[in-house]
Amino acid sequence: MAGQESRLVIEQDAEVTRVGFLDRNILEEASIQQIGEEIGSIIDASPSPKILLNFDNVEHLSSAALGTLITINNAVKRQGGQLRLSNIDPQIYEVFVITKLNKLFQIHDDDAAALASFK
Repeated sequence: MAGQESRLVIEQDAEVTRVGFLDRNILEEASIQQIGEEIGSIIDASPSPKILLNFDNVEHLSSAALGTLITINNAVKRQGGQLRLSNIDPQIYEVFVITKLNKLFQIHDDDAAALASFK
């Protein structure tokens, strides 16, 4: 698929890059890889990225998507940046708890709380 459309909605909010997802279900390997690459380029473009991933629209995440989130988190940390997650569906959040990823990520109920947590 040449000229793939973005799977993301990206907004700059002062120094924070807010990223929303167009897909309700982030399950397919190709989509996950594309999302990882798109967010990777945001990370690479900033010396100290501050990224907020808003899952408002997302109903399902695959384990591969969780793996990509861990990769994104590691990349942000390597750049000395900060990553926040917000608006995670309760069923998805349950998976974060089971896998203990809720300890790895800073997860907030909404964008306002997430934005306030950036240093």
